Amino acid sequence: MTIKILIINSGMHEKNKQGLIRLLEHLQKPPTDAGATKTQIEYKFGSMSDIPLYNIIYSPSQAINTSLYPHQKFIFGPHFSTFPDHSQLQALQNHVHRNSIYIQPSEWVVQLWKNRGAEQFLPVQAFAFPVDTDKFKPSTNTATKAPPKDQILIYSKHRNPNELHYLITFLNQQQLTNYRIFDYKQRYQEEEYLNYLQQCKYGIILDAHESQGFAIEEALACDIPLLVWNAQTMNQEYNAHYQPVPCTSIPYWNASCGEFFHKPDELFETFQRFQSQLQSQAYAPRQYILANLSTEKCAERFLALI
Repeated sequence: MTIKILIINSGMHEKNKQGLIRLLEHLQKPPTDAGATKTQIEYKFGSMSDIPLYNIIYSPSQAINTSLYPHQKFIFGPHFSTFPDHSQLQALQNHVHRNSIYIQPSEWVVQLWKNRGAEQFLPVQAFAFPVDTDKFKPSTNTATKAPPKDQILIYSKHRNPNELHYLITFLNQQQLTNYRIFDYKQRYQEEEYLNYLQQCKYGIILDAHESQGFAIEEALACDIPLLVWNAQTMNQEYNAHYQPVPCTSIPYWNASCGEFFHKPDELFETFQRFQSQLQSQAYAPRQYILANLSTEKCAERFLALI
């Protein structure tokens, strides 16, 4: 069986694009099981004119009248809009829902779209793009004189500056000054971020809503346990004007990744528990990422999706 995939390359998040390429290349590899039946995968980044030549069409941000192509299957999203844009979704013209689906990176966003009536137009399903676990991994420096990992990552994105000040004051009170702040607004270099992660003992995350949260997942892939001041509603994004829609900063997470809290007065107790668990080496964040967001796992889910 051959699956020919056309990717309409417009408005696609670069991390999603690179992750999609990795998982498609993984699917093109020969099966490790000698008796397994191989699904042949071909893909191309192209335009609307190529649609008749392919059986799977992925369009992350551009509406297509799918009724013109009854023999193709379509995957849309997640880049149409934060909230369902009913005019765009209606432009898909997919009245029977048999050949199209809309993807969002995580379940809380899927539920948001469903609650706002998106499934009047087409089904919505969660699909996460893979984390580059070959690039984002723990340091392999095994030299006997390698410096200990004693730095603290502070990652700040779209939250009230007063909350960041609250965290810094708290750390100073604990006599912890070996931290560095990576502010999303300042557009730091990825290599700079990766190099610092190699020196970190743990990280502290102050983030608004995330549909996937690559920077957080990349830290976890480097085996960095995290303490997260988790958002509860979308209106916690600083200077934004969202409604108080339920959300999270960590859509992909379990107890092996670290700890989280929601309110300022929960910080001290959560921090103490976090430190205790760090000492007992209770966390295994990279294992969580490998089990849920590796290229191999996402490739399996993508094949099932199509």
